[in-house]
Amino acid sequence: MYYILFYKTVDNYIERRMPFREAHLAYATEAHKRGELIIAGALAQPTDYAVLIFKGDSPKPAEDFAKNDPYVLNGIIAEWKVRQWTVVIGEPKER
Repeated sequence: MYYILFYKTVDNYIERRMPFREAHLAYATEAHKRGELIIAGALAQPTDYAVLIFKGDSPKPAEDFAKNDPYVLNGIIAEWKVRQWTVVIGEPKER
């Protein structure tokens, strides 16, 4: 099953994330290496949301990721939610 973690970012997200970006990327890289996080990135124009796609048996890895993400812990994410995603055509591919 797939789960999408939606992040609603704060105003001036691009600038405000800089002190925490390295820690966030390292944290996300570890989740990717474990096979939990499949693909992730911020939406553009405007950069008001980010989307992270997880694969697993439950939403717990995505929820745990959000609860411990340096961006969330440092107020860069205004709110987040996890939704199950039913893929009907294709499958996300890793680069």
